[in-house]
Amino acid sequence: MPERLVVLIASPLEVEHVNRIRAVDPRIEVLHDPDLLPRPRYVSDHAGASTTRTPAQESRFLAMLQRADILFDFPAAHVRDLTVVAPRLRWLQATSAGIGQFLQRVGLDRTDITFTTASGVHARPLADFCLMAMLMFAKNYVWMERDKKAKRWERYCGEELTGKTLAIVGIGRVGQEVARHGKRMDMRVTGMRRSDTPMPDVDRVFDRSELHTMLREADFLVLAAPHTAETEGIIGEAELAVMKPTAVLINIGRGALIDEDALIRALQQKRLAGAALDVFRDEPPPPGSPLWDMPNVIVSPHSASTVTQENARITEIFCENLRRYLNGEPLRNVLDKKRLY
Repeated sequence: MPERLVVLIASPLEVEHVNRIRAVDPRIEVLHDPDLLPRPRYVSDHAGASTTRTPAQESRFLAMLQRADILFDFPAAHVRDLTVVAPRLRWLQATSAGIGQFLQRVGLDRTDITFTTASGVHARPLADFCLMAMLMFAKNYVWMERDKKAKRWERYCGEELTGKTLAIVGIGRVGQEVARHGKRMDMRVTGMRRSDTPMPDVDRVFDRSELHTMLREADFLVLAAPHTAETEGIIGEAELAVMKPTAVLINIGRGALIDEDALIRALQQKRLAGAALDVFRDEPPPPGSPLWDMPNVIVSPHSASTVTQENARITEIFCENLRRYLNGEPLRNVLDKKRLY
């Protein structure tokens, strides 16, 4: 282990969290210059507004990259040439959980760099989004909003979640948190995963071959799986056809998990009651997408996971991993470059 470990903060991060990183160990030198980073548009914005560094600023940023042993997040404008501009880089802490497909697209999955993710940080916010969506459909928010706009007062009868079946594709950290919410609402919770090992808060675990059986029973379907070769297009025409016409689909995983055209047809033909979508095939969806105008579709701009506490939680993981790294211990949340999660 070198006497000095150089860490570069490569995306917007509040000074209080940068100081927490500096305080981990005196052997760590933290490089952080907010003037060289994109300006955050909202709390926990890691991409920031589109900006261009001046030649002098770019020179300073490249000089820091040249020295960096560790990066906090991906550096804007230097992803595809990362191994060239950061030759000493050994480890990068991402601010997202689902970086596998991204690394594959830019070729970083074939490097010796260790990537750790923010897995677990977004579990509760995403589960909260699912609960919100289920309650909105159960309590018929579409009806309420329609009558509010019409200034019409007409009583109606809603549903409750008690006794409904919540099916989850992907019972990882996010899926488990969704399951906990379901159980708190006295729902029957089922799920699909690689292993048939019993899971807390999940009444029945299905394997991949039993997907259609699980879908037939679902009142609410939550997609919380990563995007891999196995999960791409896992919900298509045939899967939507076996679901109840009263069922609601909620996608907090990746847009590629669904055949979006098949989903639109199912919604238009009333073969599905509704959908709550935080992720899409194209982000944002094109202006002509029917999803924009469907009253029974909740459109969230890939923001269900973003909360004010996010940077604090990611910093906590990073600080713990820095201590582990200095002590020669295994890191948390290491990405498997073959499985892509």
